[in-house]
This record gives sequence, structure tokens and C-alpha cells, in this order.
Amino acid sequence: MADREAAVAAEMQITGSTLVHPYDNEAIIAGQGTAALETLDQLDCFPDIIITPVGGGGLLAGTAVAAHAIAQNTGKTIRVIGAEPQGASDAWQGFTSGQRVESQVPETIADGLRSTLGISNFSIITEQVNDIVLASEQAIVDAMRLVWMRMKIVIEPSAAVAVAAVMENREMFSGKRVATILSGGNVDLDALPW
Repeated sequence: MADREAAVAAEMQITGSTLVHPYDNEAIIAGQGTAALETLDQLDCFPDIIITPVGGGGLLAGTAVAAHAIAQNTGKTIRVIGAEPQGASDAWQGFTSGQRVESQVPETIADGLRSTLGISNFSIITEQVNDIVLASEQAIVDAMRLVWMRMKIVIEPSAAVAVAAVMENREMFSGKRVATILSGGNVDLDALPW
């Protein structure tokens, strides 16, 4: 992580570029929240729970702000839950301890979720997210395969984490209307895990 940040800083110095942070930025958080707006707008009934993967936290923070605003404006309630790989659980650790945790060499197939939870995002998440649950590597692979085979949707491992978390925490979601944001489809077809 430090190497990547140093490389970005060096490139900015050389080229005079400006960094638009990929997740720890209010405009990015708001933009990512539109995924929740679009999801909730497309549903025939308002869900009890909306779950999204969490890495840097922009999508989860944006989802929390948007979903709670819609629920409040319509007189409904919704639980917002983040899903994270067990091998990259800094968001879960921070959420449960109340202190932001730096990611320490995360090991997960869900490479899009290896980022440390952003500072701005952590603040929003601790205030507006109801829970963060973890998913095992095998469940992530199983969820990815299930969505590919049953829904015919190409998702990346990072997107599969939300489905995997639901599959591994059935009692939490049993009898509930659950909306899941499938966040991406960047897959190296030559490196599929099955």
C-alpha cells in the first residue's frame, strides 16, 4: 500500500497531476451511492436489507447514505450491511472495535477489496452501517460460480463477496427481502478459480 501511494505521489510530482481518490472522497462516495438509488428504484418492494462488498468503503458508505435517506423519506426502514473477505477484514475489525484499522497484507481472491478502509468512509460506515459480515474464500468462489451459472452474469470475486456473505450467514438473512449490489465484472478468464 505504501509503495503504491509513493508511486502515485511521485507521478503527481513529475506530471503535475491531481489525484482523484478512488473511494475516500465525498464526491466519489456520493457517486457510488447512486448504485443503491438505482437498485432500490428498480425493485417492486422495498428490501429489509441491502448488502454490498466493502474494501476502501466508498460503495458501502454511499449505499448507507442513499438507502437510509430513501427509507427516511418514504417512512420505511432498511438495514445496510457490508460484506468483506475473511482474508482482508480491516473494515470488519474497525467496525467492531470502533477504531479504523490499516489493512495488513490482505490475502483474498477478491483483489478489488484489498484496500484499507478510507478515513471519510469509516466515519460514515460507523454511523450509518448496521453490520459488516465476513465471507470465506471458498464461499466467495462458490458464490461467483453460482451467479455465473444460475444468473448468467459475469461477476468478479469482489462482487461475489456480498452473495457469499449471505450464503454463509443464512440465519441473519432468513425470511428477509435482501438486495445485493454486484459491484463489478473484471475477471481474468484464464485464471478462473474452478
